This record gives sequence, C-alpha cells and structure tokens, in this order.
Amino acid sequence: MTDRLTQLQDAIDNMLTLQFTLQIYNQTKHPYADIPGQLSQAPKETKTEAGQLTNGDTTTQQPNGPSQAQQQAQQEGPEEEKPPVPDTPENFERALRELAQAMVLQEQQMEVLINSLPGLERNEAEQVQRMRALEAELREVEAERVKAEEERVKMLDALGGVMVGARRVP
Repeated sequence: MTDRLTQLQDAIDNMLTLQFTLQIYNQTKHPYADIPGQLSQAPKETKTEAGQLTNGDTTTQQPNGPSQAQQQAQQEGPEEEKPPVPDTPENFERALRELAQAMVLQEQQMEVLINSLPGLERNEAEQVQRMRALEAELREVEAERVKAEEERVKMLDALGGVMVGARRVP
C-alpha cells in the first residue's frame, strides 16, 4: 500500500486528468446555439461522415476496383478536417453532469487524504515538542534493543559452552 502523500499526488493527477477531459469534451462536443438572425454554424451530418453508412448504402466491391463509398470519397476530393459532430443537448448535459460528479468525488477523496495527513491540527511548537518526545522514546527503545542483543550473545555463549561440555553416551 502506498503512503498518503503518494495517494494524494495520484488523486491530484486524476483531478487534473478529469479537468482536461471535461474541458476537451466541452470544447468539442457542445451543441451549437441558435442565434436569432444568423444562419446555423452547426456542421451538417452526411451519410459518409466518420465512415458510417445508412441502412440503404452498401460497400459493394467491384472486381479489381474500389467500392462505391471509396469512389464517392475520391470524387469529393481531399478530406478536409471537419469539426466534430456535437452531442445532442440531452446527451451533452448528461455527460457534463457525470464528469462534474466525478470531479466532486475526486475532490472529496483529496480532502479525506489531506485531513488524514499528520500534523494539520497542531501548530509548529506542538509538532517540535512531539518530535522531541518521539526521539526520547526512540532512544529508550534503542537502549532496550542493545540490552536484548547483549543478552542474546550471552545466551549463545552459554549454549556453546553446554554443547562443548556435552558428551556422547556410548
């Protein structure tokens, strides 16, 4: 399991990815607004757009020749970069709502991680005092460890002496 700071960094990265996704989606898929007195700037959908065909169209391959759809694309000339087709207003609103909910959940996760970080509820003097107490506790534990290590060495020496003094029974 990763530490809390790494989890927080991952959550921040996810939040930035969500923000970028939301911005790109909003920029490319927004429905065009109808402005009174002006012609619509919304792109017209065609049957060959994005390589999709309607029910009546077929891509029959003629012997040694291109299909009808390929011939039609060649007759139209080089493909220009067409703007993406906007979503319907209902789909656009639904997708925006889902992305916004994901961002809110990500922000709440970040808040939980931030609140779980140590030291946020203490001022600097309290943190210094806590560090000194922990250092003293560490010194005590280290002294106990050294004492236990010395006892272990004595026990090994005693065990070695017993083993050397032991004789085989014939």
